Amino acid sequence: MNPIDLVVTVCAVLSPATCEEQHIVFNYTGSPRQCAMAAPPYIAQWVGEHPKWHAVRWRCEYPHPNDKA
Repeated sequence: MNPIDLVVTVCAVLSPATCEEQHIVFNYTGSPRQCAMAAPPYIAQWVGEHPKWHAVRWRCEYPHPNDKA
């Protein structure tokens, strides 16, 4: 399994113009496209843990090793 980065754009429920990207890194054996299709349960879990936000779009990509956490 290889790590993959699920990048979710979330917006505040009370202020829909306030949006940001959240990165969820996990191990996945498929391609980024397959990851995006399999992402809804992971997104639902994140939104369930962060009820002040809602997801508006997402994508998967391989992590960039030079990015700062």
